[in-house]
Formats: sequence, structure tokens, C-alpha cells
Amino acid sequence: MELILLSDELYQLVTVTKEMMEGISLLEKVDCFDLCDILRLHLTTYHEPPFNAHVMNDGSGHFYGCICK
Repeated sequence: MELILLSDELYQLVTVTKEMMEGISLLEKVDCFDLCDILRLHLTTYHEPPFNAHVMNDGSGHFYGCICK
């Protein structure tokens, strides 16, 4: 699974690592799309309108979604 991030006007694919999953415990089996939502909630902060964007907590860019492989 990879995250789609917008940073410096370029879209980047960032592979999900064990470090990104730290602190997340899954109680049941989830599909890739549910895991994407869980990661979005864990790794980002939502900025209300007029920005309307999920910004990565580590400052690496704006979260746009995931690619499931």
C-alpha cells in the first residue's frame, strides 16, 4: 500500500511502513480502503474550509489517498 501525497506541487507515492502503523491496533480484518481511512485519521490533521485539506502531521505534504496493491 502506498499513500498519495502532494508536496511542493508534486504528487508522490510513499510506501506505508511499520513505523507509520505504530500505535494502530486492528481488532478485525480490514480491507485496503478501510486501512487507508484509518491511516488518514492517524497520520493527518484536517484543516477546515477554505483549505479543506488533510495535512500530514510530520509536515511531508497533503494527503490525497492510497493505492492498494
